[in-house]
Amino acid sequence: MSAPRQADMSPLPPVGRTFVAGFESTYLPMWKIDELDTTGHATRWRHDVDEVLAVGVRHLRYPLRWQRINPEPGTFDWAETDEVLGYLHDRGVVPVVDLVHHTTYPDWLADGFRDRGFAGAYVAYAEAVAGRYPWLPAYTLFNEPFATLFLAGHEALWPPYDRGVEGFARLLCSVLPAIGEAALCWTQTLPDARHVWVDTGEHHSGTGPGADHARMANDRRHVVLDLMLGRDLDLDRPFLSQLIAAGGEPLLDLPAVRVDVLGLDYYCHSEWFYGETGARVPSPHPLGLAEVIGQYSDRYGLPMMLTETNIRGFPPDRASWLRYTLEQYELALSRGVPLHGYCWFPQVDSCDWDSLLALPSRRADPVGVVGHGLDGSREESVFTRAWRAAAAGAPVRELPAYRFQAPCEEQLAGFLPAMAGWPWQEPPRRDRVPPVTVPIDARSL
Repeated sequence: MSAPRQADMSPLPPVGRTFVAGFESTYLPMWKIDELDTTGHATRWRHDVDEVLAVGVRHLRYPLRWQRINPEPGTFDWAETDEVLGYLHDRGVVPVVDLVHHTTYPDWLADGFRDRGFAGAYVAYAEAVAGRYPWLPAYTLFNEPFATLFLAGHEALWPPYDRGVEGFARLLCSVLPAIGEAALCWTQTLPDARHVWVDTGEHHSGTGPGADHARMANDRRHVVLDLMLGRDLDLDRPFLSQLIAAGGEPLLDLPAVRVDVLGLDYYCHSEWFYGETGARVPSPHPLGLAEVIGQYSDRYGLPMMLTETNIRGFPPDRASWLRYTLEQYELALSRGVPLHGYCWFPQVDSCDWDSLLALPSRRADPVGVVGHGLDGSREESVFTRAWRAAAAGAPVRELPAYRFQAPCEEQLAGFLPAMAGWPWQEPPRRDRVPPVTVPIDARSL
């Protein structure tokens, strides 16, 4: 395919407060449907993209649907992707294409990330995309590899439902070498494009018996990127030593991958606390976004982006989380962290995260910039207006600070000291929802 007409496709905005938009696309292999379908974006993508452009946002995290591009081994169908990417390019969008978002792979890989054919199929797909779209300015080869493979390989929450450190090691040994091979291809084919590595930005703390677990978890959060960069592979590290003992020794020999930008995905549940009575999330004592960003910046010394954040709550709750995260983003900038973009993710409410995508009930997940009706129509809110104002350049001090409602009020209690001095106001009357108390008979438990 020849490149569309030329436009300003600078792969990265300068350091500063540039807004980035993004769309959720995770595929549900058991049900043969993905989030672009359930949110209505598959049929309303022009409208959704134009709404983003209308407020001046040009940078966009955009997913490719591997299962539709590559419906059979060795067969590629580019019609849909040609149309969408061509439109983005012609409208002056700077896309960061996302090749694999969580469990987005073809049905014929029956065992998912553990399938013996995964590596060859993934590399062939990545090479085909690079060859067809040599004009792409930026890319994410595999979204959240640590989080995705941990949930699928350690926690048995996603296919192939492996478990424990041994299961995690199996999936890493299947996937990470393939990412390395794909990264080399993209570096050679698209040398000027930027590789945006996206994963969770975490922090763990603890006291008493929980302190040791926190140390292990703080080591674990870095292990995948460290393996891909070939850095700090000291076998005395608390989690790395477990991983290698569990069958991960081949991972020590991975060739180093070029990473141009480190994207962090930060949510209130990215910070955990381990104490005498077990784990608590969100942490009652969070470091906060700026501190977590600073830790990753100090460790890796890379240009960075905030590639995902949101809060599950009513529109006023989301507006206040926007104010908090944007304020923290600017605090990190003031400390010298080279941040190149802020992304509230996703642009449209996703669906079915209440079951971790186990059931395709199409229940809207209240996290997006805009909502959607059952017919796919778009629904704006007080948060939509706050996001548009911020994206258009409104200072943080001018953004609304609505008091959190349940359950966000309790979840975010540890974050409130960082919001001291805010000009709090009650949520708009139409958005106030009193909590429902459900009596529980202890004898029935």
